[in-house]
Amino acid sequence: MVATPQKVQQSSEASASQDRVAVLLMGYGEVESYEDFANYNEQALNLLTAKFAPVPTWVYPPLAKLLAVFDLHEWSHQHDQFISPHNAIFEQQRAGIEQELQKQWGDRVKVFKAFNFCAPFLPEQVLTEIKSQGFDKLLIYPLLVVDSIFTSGIAVEQVNNALTKLADGPNHWLKGTRYIPSFYNEPAYIDLMARLVEEKIQADLAVAHLPSQTGIVLMNHGCPHKAKGFTSGITESQLLYDRVREKLIHRYPLISVGWLNHQTPLIEWTQPNADLAARNLMDLGATAIVFMPIGFATENHETLLDVDHIIHSLHHKRPDVTFVRMECVNDQPEFLQMAAEWAHPQIEALLSEQAIAAPSLAPRSQHQHHHHDDHSHSHEHGHHHH
Repeated sequence: MVATPQKVQQSSEASASQDRVAVLLMGYGEVESYEDFANYNEQALNLLTAKFAPVPTWVYPPLAKLLAVFDLHEWSHQHDQFISPHNAIFEQQRAGIEQELQKQWGDRVKVFKAFNFCAPFLPEQVLTEIKSQGFDKLLIYPLLVVDSIFTSGIAVEQVNNALTKLADGPNHWLKGTRYIPSFYNEPAYIDLMARLVEEKIQADLAVAHLPSQTGIVLMNHGCPHKAKGFTSGITESQLLYDRVREKLIHRYPLISVGWLNHQTPLIEWTQPNADLAARNLMDLGATAIVFMPIGFATENHETLLDVDHIIHSLHHKRPDVTFVRMECVNDQPEFLQMAAEWAHPQIEALLSEQAIAAPSLAPRSQHQHHHHDDHSHSHEHGHHHH
């Protein structure tokens, strides 16, 4: 056990419940049967597309059904009733990160998973469980998509909605919350991405292909260009790509970003998509192409089905080129260790914030009298507006 600061130990005697942190790992979750897919699509579109201009709300249900029809083609014909491994991998990530965190914090820290779109792990359901287990400190940790700014916005939106529903009385049951944004700029993650690509090339391609003829498509989570003023993660994803590219470019000159877009109508997406990126590299003389997802930490139907689909059609046109699809980091021990490392400072902060009182949600709380001036000032201020 790592020694804890004295004041944390003192307050732990005072209140055991306050000395625990619930870590909420958040991902999309994925339906495992095709039947649920149109419904999943509609929920996803509601949350995502609502932030894109200019899609009217009535479009979602028919659009979801239309997308589901396209997906059925990929899902059943090419993949014999594909079952996404996403949820199982995410559970491995949850368990692995919990194990790493508990090496340092013991049972004061517990890791829960929430899926944006899949019961029974919807944020509201999981937060209800966290509350009932007596946790009053929460670390929100979106894990699936590395750009994370846009996707995590959805995660936070859902957490906030759930917290509103779970509020009881003037004093909120949550005494502290922290948030881990994207890890697009974490050196350990960037190094790992570059190393995985190099090792794969050494193992599978170096014998038959020169480095200058080995194309690398680094795949990011696609982003819409116009998202009604929401920051959509393009900047972060671009920076992630640039940093990984820097590590590989001297040995492997043919590198391109490839965005995995949901090609929704009416929306302008990041370019080049992974398919176009690969074709561009082949035009420059690539005889082998490696597809590496850097913008996703967990395998999902985009990194599996969509990339397989792209490779299938490229291979059809260019049977002379070798195509390699690499996996996401998933539950690699090294990734789970670094993911836990990023959480340590936030957990430490939550555990040392004991002394700070929770916000009171009631408009009038017991203020010290020296605040009265402020109050009268704000009342005057109010009158101006009437």
